[in-house]
Amino acid sequence: MADLPHILVVDDSRVVRVSLINHLKNHYEVREESDGEAAWQTLVVDHSIKAVISDLQMPKLNGYELLERVRTSKLRRLQQLPFILVSGEETEEERAKAKEMGVSDFVTKGAGVTELLTRLNNLMSLTSAQENLAAEREHLVQDPASGLFTRKYLELQMAQALSHAARHHLDVSVMVLGFDGFDGLCQRLGAQVAEEICNRFAKMLAGKMRHEDSLGHYGVGQFAIVSPGTAPAFCATFAQRVREAVEVAKLTIHGQTVALTVSIGLASVPTDQVATAAALLDMAGERMRIAMGNGGNRTESGGILPATRPISINHALELLGANRPEPVVPHLPSLGVRLMPLLQLMNQELGLDLPLAEIERRLSERKPHKN
Repeated sequence: MADLPHILVVDDSRVVRVSLINHLKNHYEVREESDGEAAWQTLVVDHSIKAVISDLQMPKLNGYELLERVRTSKLRRLQQLPFILVSGEETEEERAKAKEMGVSDFVTKGAGVTELLTRLNNLMSLTSAQENLAAEREHLVQDPASGLFTRKYLELQMAQALSHAARHHLDVSVMVLGFDGFDGLCQRLGAQVAEEICNRFAKMLAGKMRHEDSLGHYGVGQFAIVSPGTAPAFCATFAQRVREAVEVAKLTIHGQTVALTVSIGLASVPTDQVATAAALLDMAGERMRIAMGNGGNRTESGGILPATRPISINHALELLGANRPEPVVPHLPSLGVRLMPLLQLMNQELGLDLPLAEIERRLSERKPHKN
């Protein structure tokens, strides 16, 4: 009996309750209450109850009032609980009222217990199918280990973004990122440590994304970001920053310092002529593999150049600390302007004789000239 689904029968007539229990006991574990208020208290505390069969006319709380409490409850399990109302004389008005309040089914007592059991069985089967569908959708939406979107869900998100972009003449960009030499990383550090590295990387990415972007898994040690409304040049800029941030990071896992690099593939619509969301994602993935094959730690964008944006002083210092001056050089004019007040203060307080005018002149010569 413990394995049978639990249901609650509510009726102020003990004769009716006993009759129902005798007919249902081989199919369900039955709990009984004699009024609506007691039934409500039972439903709140007993999480095992999977359905309710309630009389319409009862003391304290009638069937309508009990149904209203169930459907307006803050408890999700009660909002969706199968609920059958049983009336002595069913009228169209009663049926319409019950339907409006969210009843699952409405049965007249004259229909007989066999009919009631059939309808209850159908409702339980429907509920089970809906729960299975919800569980499958949850598995589709999020990876249970990391909480990130699955690749299939990213494709669905991208398909919606492409449809919206086509109507409003917008860009949709996608980037696929993968750790270089991830198989070797797993062999050296073990699968559990490699997974921890991936989770840290995913959190870093999530913290840098816009609210409207979607982050999910692409493959083992690989991630994808769907960016609706983002021009490819700005996506390339973001990719470059992510790649550089990973390169200069000093990641410590279980006392070990791990050096990591990522390769990134970019694709976008309408720049890249593809017909489907899956094709756009696959194009970005293929470009990531090309970047890996060309030595790794690089971005393959199909010829799209990053949009030029100033870098922060902190980021410039990180790059210099990693012995990577090349990305800093193009930004020297803007960095120099921001540092000039500090140089002036140092010159004054330390009694230095810095050639500040000459520094400003040379930085000015390096600024790009607009036509």
